[in-house]
Amino acid sequence: MSEAPAQKRLFIKTYGCQMNVYDSERMADVLRPLGYALTDTPEGADLVVLNTCHIREKASEKLYSDLGRLKPFKADKPGMQIAVAGCVAQAEGGEIMNRAKVVDFVVGPQSYHRLPELVAKTARAAGEALIADFAPEAKFDALPDARAVSGPTAFLTVQEGCDKFCTFCVVPYTRGAEFSRPVTAILEEARRLADQGVREVTLLGQNVNAYNGIGPDGKPSTLAQLAYALADIPGLDRIRYTTSHPRDMTDDLIAAHGELSALMPYLHLPVQAGSDRVLKAMNRGHTAESYLRLVERIRAARPDMALSGDFIVGFPGETAADFEATLDLVRAVNYASAFSFKYSKRPGTPAAAMSNQVAEDEKAERLARLQALLDAQQAAFNAAQVGRTIPVLFEREGRKAGQIVGRSPYLRPVWAMGPPSLIGEIAEVRIDSAARGSLSGALGRPTATPPTPRAAALEALA
Repeated sequence: MSEAPAQKRLFIKTYGCQMNVYDSERMADVLRPLGYALTDTPEGADLVVLNTCHIREKASEKLYSDLGRLKPFKADKPGMQIAVAGCVAQAEGGEIMNRAKVVDFVVGPQSYHRLPELVAKTARAAGEALIADFAPEAKFDALPDARAVSGPTAFLTVQEGCDKFCTFCVVPYTRGAEFSRPVTAILEEARRLADQGVREVTLLGQNVNAYNGIGPDGKPSTLAQLAYALADIPGLDRIRYTTSHPRDMTDDLIAAHGELSALMPYLHLPVQAGSDRVLKAMNRGHTAESYLRLVERIRAARPDMALSGDFIVGFPGETAADFEATLDLVRAVNYASAFSFKYSKRPGTPAAAMSNQVAEDEKAERLARLQALLDAQQAAFNAAQVGRTIPVLFEREGRKAGQIVGRSPYLRPVWAMGPPSLIGEIAEVRIDSAARGSLSGALGRPTATPPTPRAAALEALA
């Protein structure tokens, strides 16, 4: 009787967005049949994968810094393989291979299904060290059906790539053109997740609401139609999606937020700036006014909708008046949460070559002002939850004995005292207190419904 092969250790470091989290999970899935099991540290690993993101500033520098830290581990274990995957790999693969001899191979985000092939070749020695194809169809067709999930929530990629070409963004160059997976393939993956105890899925895409995958009838399906089909899967109780583009918020998707209870009342809808002049220079394809009217329509369909956004301050040519327009938009929308950043040049993008770049000290001052306003809005939103009883999907045990942690419909972490048997279940929690990033409460029954979070938050800010 032959002995089972020794288990090999796989360490994956994930940078950036939720799509990279999904990709990292799927990398582990494609490598599992080769005997790889995940480990929490790169030291002693047989294979290390750095799954990179090219969106934020100094992405390449962070990568090379991490590669430098890996050198001693590889010296101690000569058989260790190191791979660079993701968007930095796609954009700078050749340079990575030339500059970092510690790297065995580089693989782009549409080619990671070929990891087993590259590992088997010991890629650099075999002469095929860089794979950066744009073939999402081939990738999804090649991924194994089985997924290793832990807990009641999971990411599910439904769309990749971008055709918008915002002047500050590298995504169209690193992820390729927009591609939507077929409805049948998505539903099959979602059913398998539900069979493993997943109660909530977050649909992922660079422009997820541009989804137009082919349905069973051979016709393109919208994201709203996909959401209705997913809601029919037994056990799948909650649906979220990210990231959205204002230009792709269709009438049927807005209506679905008012009609489909499984579609959670939380929407990440990036705007980037509040000045029409800056939005035009960014090639966003919408105005501040059209964005605000869109928000009105969404909230008319779902009055308790919690909104999140993305903001860039100090875009080339942004004036003090332009920045004040961004603050005005933020005040008008009243966000539950948001992400904000100083503009940074991304190599190869049109904005990187623009004149009149804003000084760093000015960008820092504007960012501080914007974040102070956004933080106040988030605090007011959280405070408005106190006294409400809301359904919470519990995901794990907390740090304290007897504590369990879950998420509200508005994506807020919620802490409560309760038995571990509630993990994976949705239970009512009466919110007693609010911190900056989370809520806490007690298990209980619903009481009379207080004002919506938006109304209470506006009153708190008045």
